[in-house]
Amino acid sequence: MRKEELAAMPQSVQEYVTHLRVIKGKSDLTTLEYASDLRTFFRFLKKSRGISPADCAFEEIDISDIDDDFIASVTLMDAYNYLIFCKDERGNSDRTRARKVSTLKSFFDYMFRKRKRIPADPMIDLEMPKFKKSARPKYLSYEQSLQLLGAVEGKHKERDYCIITLFLNCGLRLAELCSLNYGDIREDGTIDITGKGNKERVVYLNNACLVAIRDYMRVRPVDGVIDKKALFLSARKRRMSRESVQKMVQKYLEKAGLGDQGFSVHKLRHTAATLMYQTGDADVLVLKEILGHENLNTTEIYTHTDSQQIRNAVNANPLSGVKKTSDKPPTQ
Repeated sequence: MRKEELAAMPQSVQEYVTHLRVIKGKSDLTTLEYASDLRTFFRFLKKSRGISPADCAFEEIDISDIDDDFIASVTLMDAYNYLIFCKDERGNSDRTRARKVSTLKSFFDYMFRKRKRIPADPMIDLEMPKFKKSARPKYLSYEQSLQLLGAVEGKHKERDYCIITLFLNCGLRLAELCSLNYGDIREDGTIDITGKGNKERVVYLNNACLVAIRDYMRVRPVDGVIDKKALFLSARKRRMSRESVQKMVQKYLEKAGLGDQGFSVHKLRHTAATLMYQTGDADVLVLKEILGHENLNTTEIYTHTDSQQIRNAVNANPLSGVKKTSDKPPTQ
Protein backbone atom coordinates (compact mmCIF):
# COMPACT_ATOMS: atom_id res chain seq x y z
CA MET A 1 0.00 0.00 0.00
CA ARG A 2 1.18 3.53 -0.83
CA LYS A 3 0.79 6.48 1.51
CA GLU A 4 -1.61 8.19 -0.88
CA GLU A 5 -3.90 5.15 -0.75
CA LEU A 6 -4.60 5.82 2.93
CA ALA A 7 -6.96 8.59 1.84
CA ALA A 8 -9.29 5.91 0.43
CA MET A 9 -9.36 4.01 3.74
CA PRO A 10 -12.13 4.35 6.36
CA GLN A 11 -11.63 7.25 8.75
CA SER A 12 -11.18 4.88 11.68
CA VAL A 13 -8.31 3.11 9.92
CA GLN A 14 -6.61 6.41 9.09
CA GLU A 15 -6.85 7.43 12.76
CA TYR A 16 -5.53 4.02 13.82
CA VAL A 17 -2.52 4.37 11.51
CA THR A 18 -1.81 7.81 12.99
CA HIS A 19 -2.01 6.27 16.48
CA LEU A 20 0.52 3.61 15.48
CA ARG A 21 2.95 6.15 14.10
CA VAL A 22 2.64 8.91 16.71
CA ILE A 23 1.93 6.98 19.92
CA LYS A 24 3.40 3.56 19.22
CA GLY A 25 6.33 4.85 17.20
CA LYS A 26 5.82 2.35 14.37
CA SER A 27 7.65 2.93 11.09
CA ASP A 28 5.89 3.98 7.89
CA LEU A 29 6.48 0.54 6.39
CA THR A 30 4.93 -1.20 9.39
CA THR A 31 1.89 1.05 9.58
CA LEU A 32 1.21 0.71 5.86
CA GLU A 33 1.44 -3.06 6.28
CA TYR A 34 -1.20 -2.93 9.03
CA ALA A 35 -3.41 -0.73 6.86
CA SER A 36 -3.00 -3.12 3.92
CA ASP A 37 -4.10 -6.05 6.12
CA LEU A 38 -7.20 -4.14 7.22
CA ARG A 39 -8.03 -3.17 3.64
CA THR A 40 -7.96 -6.83 2.61
CA PHE A 41 -10.12 -7.75 5.63
CA PHE A 42 -12.80 -5.16 4.91
CA ARG A 43 -12.82 -5.98 1.20
CA PHE A 44 -13.37 -9.63 2.14
CA LEU A 45 -16.28 -8.67 4.40
CA LYS A 46 -17.98 -6.55 1.74
CA LYS A 47 -17.58 -9.30 -0.83
CA SER A 48 -18.71 -12.12 1.48
CA ARG A 49 -21.72 -10.11 2.64
CA GLY A 50 -22.70 -9.34 -0.94
CA ILE A 51 -22.53 -5.58 -0.56
CA SER A 52 -19.95 -4.96 -3.26
CA PRO A 53 -20.79 -5.11 -7.01
CA ALA A 54 -20.67 -8.71 -8.23
CA ASP A 55 -18.50 -7.77 -11.21
CA CYS A 56 -16.05 -5.72 -9.16
CA ALA A 57 -12.53 -7.15 -8.91
CA PHE A 58 -11.44 -7.82 -5.34
CA GLU A 59 -8.58 -5.30 -5.49
CA GLU A 60 -11.00 -2.61 -6.67
CA ILE A 61 -13.60 -2.95 -3.88
CA ASP A 62 -14.18 0.45 -2.28
CA ILE A 63 -14.07 0.42 1.53
CA SER A 64 -14.06 4.18 2.17
CA ASP A 65 -17.74 4.02 3.27
CA ILE A 66 -17.13 1.60 6.15
CA ASP A 67 -18.19 3.27 9.39
CA ASP A 68 -18.27 2.44 13.09
CA ASP A 69 -21.60 0.61 12.77
CA PHE A 70 -20.13 -1.71 10.18
CA ILE A 71 -17.03 -2.31 12.32
CA ALA A 72 -19.26 -3.01 15.34
CA SER A 73 -21.08 -5.70 13.34
CA VAL A 74 -17.89 -7.74 12.81
CA THR A 75 -17.84 -11.10 14.58
CA LEU A 76 -15.20 -13.59 15.59
CA MET A 77 -16.52 -15.94 12.90
CA ASP A 78 -15.93 -13.23 10.30
CA ALA A 79 -12.28 -13.27 11.31
CA TYR A 80 -11.99 -17.05 11.06
CA ASN A 81 -13.69 -17.06 7.65
CA TYR A 82 -11.25 -14.34 6.56
CA LEU A 83 -8.27 -16.44 7.66
CA ILE A 84 -9.65 -19.41 5.69
CA PHE A 85 -9.92 -17.10 2.66
CA CYS A 86 -6.32 -15.93 3.18
CA LYS A 87 -5.12 -19.52 3.29
CA ASP A 88 -7.21 -21.09 0.53
CA GLU A 89 -7.71 -18.21 -1.90
CA ARG A 90 -4.61 -16.08 -1.42
CA GLY A 91 -2.15 -18.79 -0.44
CA ASN A 92 -0.96 -16.96 2.68
CA SER A 93 1.44 -18.90 4.89
CA ASP A 94 0.84 -19.56 8.58
CA ARG A 95 3.32 -16.83 9.43
CA THR A 96 1.55 -14.29 7.20
CA ARG A 97 -1.84 -15.20 8.66
CA ALA A 98 -0.39 -14.81 12.15
CA ARG A 99 0.58 -11.26 11.25
CA LYS A 100 -2.94 -10.60 10.00
CA VAL A 101 -4.33 -11.89 13.30
CA SER A 102 -2.06 -9.45 15.14
CA THR A 103 -3.39 -6.63 12.96
CA LEU A 104 -7.03 -7.50 13.68
CA LYS A 105 -6.47 -7.87 17.41
CA SER A 106 -4.59 -4.58 17.59
CA PHE A 107 -7.15 -2.62 15.53
CA PHE A 108 -10.24 -3.87 17.36
CA ASP A 109 -8.55 -3.37 20.72
CA TYR A 110 -7.87 0.21 19.66
CA MET A 111 -11.50 0.73 18.58
CA PHE A 112 -12.95 -0.79 21.76
CA ARG A 113 -10.54 -0.07 24.60
CA LYS A 114 -8.72 3.05 23.39
CA ARG A 115 -11.49 4.87 21.49
CA LYS A 116 -14.63 3.20 22.90
CA ARG A 117 -16.28 3.42 19.48
CA ILE A 118 -17.59 -0.16 19.41
CA PRO A 119 -19.51 -1.93 22.22
CA ALA A 120 -17.25 -4.99 22.39
CA ASP A 121 -13.99 -6.43 21.06
CA PRO A 122 -14.87 -9.42 18.83
CA MET A 123 -11.20 -10.37 18.45
CA ILE A 124 -10.37 -10.85 22.11
CA ASP A 125 -10.57 -14.64 21.72
CA LEU A 126 -9.04 -14.80 18.24
CA GLU A 127 -6.18 -17.29 18.34
CA MET A 128 -2.88 -17.15 16.49
CA PRO A 129 -2.24 -19.78 13.80
CA LYS A 130 0.44 -22.18 14.97
CA PHE A 131 3.46 -22.59 12.75
CA LYS A 132 6.71 -24.41 13.02
CA LYS A 133 9.99 -22.59 12.68
CA SER A 134 11.71 -24.03 9.66
CA ALA A 135 15.23 -25.24 10.32
CA ARG A 136 15.87 -25.12 6.57
CA PRO A 137 14.29 -22.05 4.91
CA LYS A 138 13.13 -22.74 1.38
CA TYR A 139 15.21 -21.17 -1.35
CA LEU A 140 15.96 -21.44 -5.06
CA SER A 141 19.11 -23.19 -6.12
CA TYR A 142 21.57 -21.43 -8.41
CA GLU A 143 20.15 -23.34 -11.39
CA GLN A 144 16.55 -22.48 -10.43
CA SER A 145 17.53 -18.83 -10.05
CA LEU A 146 18.84 -18.87 -13.61
CA GLN A 147 15.57 -20.50 -14.76
CA LEU A 148 13.58 -17.71 -13.14
CA LEU A 149 15.68 -14.94 -14.68
CA GLY A 150 15.51 -16.67 -18.05
CA ALA A 151 11.70 -16.72 -17.93
CA VAL A 152 11.40 -12.91 -17.91
CA GLU A 153 9.91 -11.54 -21.10
CA GLY A 154 7.22 -9.22 -22.39
CA LYS A 155 6.47 -5.50 -22.47
CA HIS A 156 7.97 -4.78 -19.04
CA LYS A 157 10.86 -7.24 -19.27
CA GLU A 158 13.57 -4.69 -18.31
CA ARG A 159 11.66 -3.61 -15.21
CA ASP A 160 10.73 -7.14 -14.16
CA TYR A 161 14.23 -8.48 -14.75
CA CYS A 162 15.67 -5.65 -12.67
CA ILE A 163 13.27 -6.33 -9.79
CA ILE A 164 14.03 -10.04 -9.68
CA THR A 165 17.76 -9.36 -10.01
CA LEU A 166 17.67 -7.04 -6.97
CA PHE A 167 15.74 -9.61 -4.95
CA LEU A 168 18.14 -12.41 -5.82
CA ASN A 169 21.34 -10.40 -5.38
CA CYS A 170 20.56 -8.00 -2.54
CA GLY A 171 18.05 -9.91 -0.42
CA LEU A 172 15.63 -6.99 -0.21
CA ARG A 173 12.31 -7.25 1.57
CA LEU A 174 9.22 -6.73 -0.59
CA ALA A 175 8.29 -3.47 1.16
CA GLU A 176 11.87 -2.21 0.81
CA LEU A 177 11.91 -2.79 -2.94
CA CYS A 178 8.53 -1.15 -3.49
CA SER A 179 9.57 1.94 -1.54
CA LEU A 180 12.75 2.49 -3.58
CA ASN A 181 13.18 5.84 -5.30
CA TYR A 182 15.52 6.28 -8.25
CA GLY A 183 17.35 8.89 -6.15
CA ASP A 184 18.33 6.12 -3.72
CA ILE A 185 20.81 4.79 -6.28
CA ARG A 186 24.21 6.39 -5.78
CA GLU A 187 26.97 7.02 -8.31
CA ASP A 188 29.35 4.91 -6.23
CA GLY A 189 27.35 1.75 -7.00
CA THR A 190 25.40 1.61 -3.74
CA ILE A 191 21.73 1.95 -2.92
CA ASP A 192 20.11 3.41 0.19
CA ILE A 193 17.54 1.10 1.77
CA THR A 194 14.97 2.07 4.39
CA GLY A 195 14.03 -1.07 6.30
CA LYS A 196 11.93 -2.01 9.31
CA GLY A 197 11.71 0.62 12.00
CA ASN A 198 12.82 3.25 9.47
CA LYS A 199 16.36 1.95 9.89
CA GLU A 200 18.58 2.88 6.96
CA ARG A 201 21.38 0.81 5.49
CA VAL A 202 23.59 0.90 2.43
CA VAL A 203 23.64 -2.08 0.06
CA TYR A 204 26.42 -2.49 -2.49
CA LEU A 205 25.23 -3.33 -5.99
CA ASN A 206 27.12 -5.98 -7.93
CA ASN A 207 27.58 -5.87 -11.69
CA ALA A 208 24.39 -7.81 -12.43
CA CYS A 209 22.34 -5.25 -10.47
CA LEU A 210 24.07 -2.25 -12.03
CA VAL A 211 23.50 -3.56 -15.56
CA ALA A 212 19.85 -4.42 -14.84
CA ILE A 213 19.20 -0.97 -13.36
CA ARG A 214 20.92 0.71 -16.32
CA ASP A 215 18.82 -1.25 -18.82
CA TYR A 216 15.61 -0.48 -16.95
CA MET A 217 16.33 3.24 -16.57
CA ARG A 218 16.74 3.46 -20.36
CA VAL A 219 13.08 2.50 -20.82
CA ARG A 220 11.56 3.77 -17.56
CA PRO A 221 8.66 6.11 -18.39
CA VAL A 222 9.31 9.82 -18.06
CA ASP A 223 6.19 11.53 -19.39
CA GLY A 224 2.95 11.35 -17.45
CA VAL A 225 4.51 9.68 -14.41
CA ILE A 226 2.33 10.13 -11.32
CA ASP A 227 4.78 8.94 -8.66
CA LYS A 228 7.76 10.79 -10.08
CA LYS A 229 10.35 9.66 -7.52
CA ALA A 230 9.43 5.96 -7.58
CA LEU A 231 12.02 3.65 -9.10
CA PHE A 232 9.65 0.92 -10.24
CA LEU A 233 6.50 2.03 -12.02
CA SER A 234 3.34 0.14 -12.91
CA ALA A 235 1.65 0.26 -16.31
CA ARG A 236 -0.38 3.18 -14.91
CA LYS A 237 2.87 5.02 -14.18
CA ARG A 238 2.40 4.79 -10.43
CA ARG A 239 4.72 3.26 -7.86
CA MET A 240 4.34 -0.51 -8.06
CA SER A 241 2.38 -1.96 -5.15
CA ARG A 242 3.46 -5.01 -3.19
CA GLU A 243 0.53 -6.94 -4.65
CA SER A 244 1.66 -6.13 -8.20
CA VAL A 245 5.23 -7.23 -7.51
CA GLN A 246 4.04 -10.45 -5.88
CA LYS A 247 1.83 -11.28 -8.87
CA MET A 248 4.65 -10.49 -11.28
CA VAL A 249 7.13 -12.75 -9.49
CA GLN A 250 4.58 -15.55 -9.25
CA LYS A 251 3.89 -15.27 -12.98
CA TYR A 252 7.54 -15.82 -13.83
CA LEU A 253 7.92 -18.61 -11.28
CA GLU A 254 5.14 -20.43 -13.10
CA LYS A 255 6.70 -19.72 -16.50
CA ALA A 256 9.97 -21.13 -15.22
CA GLY A 257 8.24 -24.32 -14.09
CA LEU A 258 8.72 -23.43 -10.42
CA GLY A 259 5.18 -22.35 -9.58
CA ASP A 260 4.20 -25.46 -7.63
CA GLN A 261 7.20 -25.62 -5.31
CA GLY A 262 6.17 -23.13 -2.66
CA PHE A 263 8.41 -20.28 -3.82
CA SER A 264 7.45 -16.65 -3.24
CA VAL A 265 8.94 -13.17 -3.16
CA HIS A 266 10.25 -13.73 0.35
CA LYS A 267 11.88 -16.98 -0.77
CA LEU A 268 13.97 -14.85 -3.15
CA ARG A 269 15.34 -13.10 -0.06
CA HIS A 270 16.14 -16.53 1.38
CA THR A 271 17.84 -17.36 -1.92
CA ALA A 272 20.07 -14.28 -1.93
CA ALA A 273 21.21 -14.87 1.65
CA THR A 274 21.77 -18.59 1.13
CA LEU A 275 23.77 -18.23 -2.09
CA MET A 276 25.94 -15.49 -0.59
CA TYR A 277 26.59 -17.65 2.46
CA GLN A 278 27.21 -20.91 0.62
CA THR A 279 29.24 -19.73 -2.34
CA GLY A 280 30.56 -16.30 -1.37
CA ASP A 281 32.60 -14.74 1.38
CA ALA A 282 29.62 -13.60 3.47
CA ASP A 283 29.68 -14.79 7.05
CA VAL A 284 26.80 -14.34 9.50
CA LEU A 285 27.84 -10.85 10.59
CA VAL A 286 28.15 -9.64 6.99
CA LEU A 287 24.74 -11.10 6.11
CA LYS A 288 23.23 -9.36 9.14
CA GLU A 289 24.31 -6.01 7.70
CA ILE A 290 23.22 -6.83 4.15
CA LEU A 291 19.77 -8.05 5.21
CA GLY A 292 19.18 -5.30 7.76
CA HIS A 293 18.51 -7.57 10.72
CA GLU A 294 18.35 -6.21 14.25
CA ASN A 295 19.38 -9.47 15.91
CA LEU A 296 21.98 -12.02 14.87
CA ASN A 297 19.57 -14.85 15.73
CA THR A 298 17.32 -13.73 12.89
CA THR A 299 20.19 -13.92 10.41
CA GLU A 300 21.16 -17.42 11.47
CA ILE A 301 18.03 -18.96 9.91
CA TYR A 302 19.45 -17.99 6.51
CA THR A 303 22.80 -19.69 7.13
CA HIS A 304 21.54 -23.24 7.03
CA THR A 305 23.85 -25.75 5.38
CA ASP A 306 22.90 -28.53 3.02
CA SER A 307 23.86 -32.18 3.36
CA GLN A 308 26.73 -31.87 0.87
CA GLN A 309 28.31 -29.07 2.90
CA ILE A 310 28.04 -31.19 6.04
CA ARG A 311 29.57 -34.17 4.21
CA ASN A 312 32.41 -32.01 2.88
CA ALA A 313 33.10 -30.59 6.31
CA VAL A 314 33.33 -34.04 7.88
CA ASN A 315 35.56 -35.34 5.08
CA ALA A 316 37.81 -32.28 5.45
CA ASN A 317 38.66 -33.23 9.03
CA PRO A 318 42.40 -34.08 8.99
CA LEU A 319 41.62 -37.21 11.03
CA SER A 320 39.19 -38.52 8.42
CA GLY A 321 41.84 -40.74 6.80
CA VAL A 322 43.26 -42.18 9.99
CA LYS A 323 42.88 -45.96 10.30
CA LYS A 324 43.64 -48.35 13.12
CA THR A 325 45.62 -51.43 12.03
CA SER A 326 45.76 -54.35 14.52
CA ASP A 327 47.57 -53.23 17.67
CA LYS A 328 49.80 -50.71 15.93
CA PRO A 329 49.35 -46.95 16.40
CA PRO A 330 46.83 -45.38 14.00
CA THR A 331 48.24 -44.41 10.60
CA GLN A 332 47.01 -42.65 7.51
